[in-house]
Amino acid sequence: MINVKELSVELYADGADLNGMLEMYSKPYIKGLTTNPTLMKKAGITDYSTFAREVLNRITDKPISFEVFSDDLSEMLILAKKISKWGENVFVKILITNTRRESTSTIVKELASEGVKVNVTALMTTEQVKIISAALNSNVPSNISIFAGRIADTGLDPISIMKSSLEIVEENTNCKIIWASPRELLNVFQADEIGCQIITATNDILKKLSLIGKNLEDYSLETVEMFYKDANDAGYSI
Repeated sequence: MINVKELSVELYADGADLNGMLEMYSKPYIKGLTTNPTLMKKAGITDYSTFAREVLNRITDKPISFEVFSDDLSEMLILAKKISKWGENVFVKILITNTRRESTSTIVKELASEGVKVNVTALMTTEQVKIISAALNSNVPSNISIFAGRIADTGLDPISIMKSSLEIVEENTNCKIIWASPRELLNVFQADEIGCQIITATNDILKKLSLIGKNLEDYSLETVEMFYKDANDAGYSI
């Protein structure tokens, strides 16, 4: 098993709790950060702009993605342009469609043509990757976030989709494919093995990096000790 320093895939932290984001930001192996409205809602964020600016006052030298939240394509474009001006390290997250299945490729194309760094998110098919890839500007850094974890949740192995997506954008050296929504630490090594450029994960998964290379006999014993202690603490008897 290789260690974190030997990974080629870049680790991004996904979250919306400022303290947790700063904790991950401080770690040299975390190369960037992402967030989204769902995580922000869960963290109790009520003022989007204030939160984002507070984050950007503290995180200035690693890429970070903030997502537009309108369902109207015209408003989405306006929001994206505003967010892009928040900082040089900002990538604007654009959903692959709105809730009416209207493609955002025209928005992505306009933003990319104006030099805006985009992170197109919630993709799950290679056809979606082809559409967005065609809209990008090869002279401008961009990300495509493929929700491999959600693909796996449907019973499909996401590996083939991820590999095909990497081939689709191969000629655009400024575009990085993100393995999004991982379900376990193993996904980090799977992403690395196929040459995926980025994997973004929540802190609970990233904190498991300390388990890499752990002796399985010792880990087994720790699990036994945990069950024994919890049963005793609960006072169970039969």
